[in-house]
Amino acid sequence: MKTNRKFAWYAGVYATGVAVTAWAAPLKIELPPESVVFKNAPGAEIAAGQCLLCHSAEYITTQPPLARAAWKAGVEKMQLKYGAPLPAEQVEALVDYLTKSYGPDSAAASSK
Repeated sequence: MKTNRKFAWYAGVYATGVAVTAWAAPLKIELPPESVVFKNAPGAEIAAGQCLLCHSAEYITTQPPLARAAWKAGVEKMQLKYGAPLPAEQVEALVDYLTKSYGPDSAAASSK
């Protein structure tokens, strides 16, 4: 009698495990294709190689026209707080690119 209870307990645990495993099957998520690209300028390759690891280009292109200090603070935040693997020697080039391509002067130039 004791053996039957033990067997029933193990069978119940096994059945629960099978059910949970089937329920926890991997979910396939398909993201829409990228529709926004970075402006072609010196430094775009750094932005594409580093920024797109974590977010879309649209995240950057929809920001308000930021001054250099704001872009630098954003890049440093991504690097120090979120762990972006941006090498220190690429920070200034990326900030230059973002400022020239998406800063206040670029917005004024593109609206004329």
